Parts: sequence; structure tokens; C-alpha cells
Amino acid sequence: MKKRVAIASALALAISGITSATAFEQRKFDSASFKAAQAANKSILVDIWASWCPTCKAQHVVLDSLATKPEYAQVVVFQVDFDSQKDPVKYFNARQQSTLIAFKGERETTRLVGETGAAPIQDLLNSALKN
Repeated sequence: MKKRVAIASALALAISGITSATAFEQRKFDSASFKAAQAANKSILVDIWASWCPTCKAQHVVLDSLATKPEYAQVVVFQVDFDSQKDPVKYFNARQQSTLIAFKGERETTRLVGETGAAPIQDLLNSALKN
């Protein structure tokens, strides 16, 4: 009986892990992957952040909650470290960390700087999903 309970508990944990999995495809920014995603007309979020930034942390709480929604499964997130990836920061003309930039393919659709509200961040992601 104990073995069945243990198996059932393990199965329940495995299932809960599947349902709460992150939908976003997240990766560290690299130019070749970003250009390939643009050429494939992907929905893209560029997240320019810094590990010490409290605003970035607040944005990531919102992004983590949205990442579990199936409608955002096709969004590719490129993370740019504000402190160590200066070339991409310049390329995106980001003047500060906590900059979120949405793209649909090669077209920039929306940009937010320092915004931590769930609704504006969700609107930003939705702009990347439109054709």
C-alpha cells in the first residue's frame, strides 16, 4: 500500500510539473539566433536586464506568470545582460536595464522601459503575436 501511495504521489508531482512548465522558449541573446528568429517571422521578446535591478526582478515575476499561458508558447525570449552584453544593448538602443522589446519577425512592435505592471507587459507580448 505504501508503494502505491508513493507512486501516486510521484505521478502527481510529475503531472503538476508538466502543467506549470514554462511556455516561453528562453535563451541568452546571440546575434545569429536572433536574426534566425526574425527571418522565421517568430514572435520575439528581448529582455534587457541586470541581476542587481529590482525593476527587472519585478518584470520577471510578471513574465514568469505569463510564461505558463499556452498562448505565449510560441514567443522566443532573448535575454540580454545589461552589464556584460554591451554590443546588443547598443544595438537595441537600450539606455537602461529593465527594457523589454517585442518583435514580430523583423518589425519592432512595442517597447517598455521600467514597466512592471502585468497588463502593459501582457499587451507587449500580445503585440508580438499579431501578424
